[in-house]
Amino acid sequence: MERKRVLIFSGGRLGGWALREIRTGDVLVGADRGALFLVRHGYRPDMALGDFDSVSSVELEEIRQASREFVACDPVWKDLTDTEMAFTWALEQNPEEIVLLGVLGTRWDHSLANVHLLRKALAAGIHCRIADACNELMLMDGSVPLTVKRSRFTHVSLLPLSIEVTGITLEGFQYPLHEATLTIGQSLGISNVLLGEAGQIRIRDGLLLVIQSRDEEEAESE
Repeated sequence: MERKRVLIFSGGRLGGWALREIRTGDVLVGADRGALFLVRHGYRPDMALGDFDSVSSVELEEIRQASREFVACDPVWKDLTDTEMAFTWALEQNPEEIVLLGVLGTRWDHSLANVHLLRKALAAGIHCRIADACNELMLMDGSVPLTVKRSRFTHVSLLPLSIEVTGITLEGFQYPLHEATLTIGQSLGISNVLLGEAGQIRIRDGLLLVIQSRDEEEAESE
């Protein structure tokens, strides 16, 4: 069976940039208010799930009618956030890739918890990234190099998600590194720039968060 991408739309910041992520054949998942975003923009979620505590009863029925599958749970009894519920469902589909959209917002407890989901995807051997209008986040370990391509994002930053990341080597960047070590609390890896169309990142050990980003003014000019 062909492996597909799964796009999860959650209830954080969403906009036209998120809709431009959709490709033909993608599996679309709406978590709580993210499902309403899809429906209101003319898309039929393949799965809508969550406690739906951020939508009205009228909006909930709108989501239910427009979705291929619908799962609602009691907000008092559930142990997972809506995004993690959607993410767990996505992992069970054995997808080619999971893209998390609308998972960054004003609630940094939720935002940071969603960043940690990248670790679960990495452990499952499934490529996963988080994207919003100004950022794209990926997580890597030492198993394979990561190629970063030039895109709408102007900067590339490296932050350890483990206590320490060793053997960091950068090729194709303005500020190269060779067998470097980063520990939590260091800002050495912030705001690097690609020299050409692509650069490569290799590490020996640890978990390294790779963030491509741009300023909000650049996003607003699109």
